Amino acid sequence: MPKWFLLPGILISTAAAIIASQALISGSYTLLSEAVSLNFWPKIRILHQTFVQGQVYVPFVNWFLWITCSLVVFFFRESANMEAAYGLAITITMIMTTLLLSYYSYQRGWNRRLVLLMLVGYLIIEGNFLIANLHKFRYEGWFTLLLASLYFIIMFGWYFGRKLKNRYVTFTDLYKYIDLFKDLSKDNSVPKTATNLVYIIRANRQDQVESKVIYSIFQKQPKRADTYWFLHVDWIDEPDRIDYQVNQIIPGVLIRVDFHIGFKVEPKINLYFKEVLEDMLAEGEIKLESTFDSLRKHSMPADFRYILIDRIMPRDYKLSGIENVTLALHSLSRLLCISDVKALQLDSANTIEEQVPITIDQPVKTRISRLK
Repeated sequence: MPKWFLLPGILISTAAAIIASQALISGSYTLLSEAVSLNFWPKIRILHQTFVQGQVYVPFVNWFLWITCSLVVFFFRESANMEAAYGLAITITMIMTTLLLSYYSYQRGWNRRLVLLMLVGYLIIEGNFLIANLHKFRYEGWFTLLLASLYFIIMFGWYFGRKLKNRYVTFTDLYKYIDLFKDLSKDNSVPKTATNLVYIIRANRQDQVESKVIYSIFQKQPKRADTYWFLHVDWIDEPDRIDYQVNQIIPGVLIRVDFHIGFKVEPKINLYFKEVLEDMLAEGEIKLESTFDSLRKHSMPADFRYILIDRIMPRDYKLSGIENVTLALHSLSRLLCISDVKALQLDSANTIEEQVPITIDQPVKTRISRLK
């Protein structure tokens, strides 16, 4: 670079570095946000700073980029030492882009011959680049494959682990248990778990609930309460929408609340539920005073307890080797996932996280016999 162009060159290179870094940061936010929405990545905190759904801020990514970029600088020290890792990363990115574009074109119904021609043409060119760069593997090229393998393991474990568990998700007809709810709420022989018991459910239909909720209430350890609340959160595409619907399945005993929350609204379920209670109290639909005589005498409010359920695979069920590996990777990927208590901003002091087994029908080949 000539001396007279030194200062303009520094300014241009600095501006280019800023633009490139901002593109990397915003692109990382978008990619991880889409991965979370498609259940390819563990659930993390995502903030929507504008009314545009795609413009997001992900604190985890921001800190991760800062830490890893600093480590890369300390490890490689000079940009010349990054050439092997960078070249291999660019080549792999090009190949992945070609594969994804070809698959998208095929799914859109484009001419198959044209798609195949495009795929083969680009793969020949990019394959030659890859072969030419493979010798760089021992010259820090391994760093690219190490990071790619780490991301793949997390995504594989999270996606297929959830898929494996969801294979056994069952919903049950809620109205089959109406009499059971009525009887349990009045059964004084069962210790009262709480005056108000609140479950977060995922069943979209009003007449259904997950089998794990029924198992938790009636089978694991009977949980008596005066009122059972089922809260369902419906995420919608409108940015600022926040409203709710109430369905008193059994008036005063079993109540379902459906929240409709826009993507820009923070899911403060604990706060929103309190506002629902205030509205219902003002309408005379419920009473919020304590059911205990000594507390009601002093106008103490009723108590609430949230129940979050995690399904676990029973140990007596034999899985295949790949399924065991998948569940192990899923457990590791969950270390990156924020809990439902944080995700829904529930009151952690009044929340119980319990485990229930996944119900699986297993054929019994031999039955144990009793000796006389």
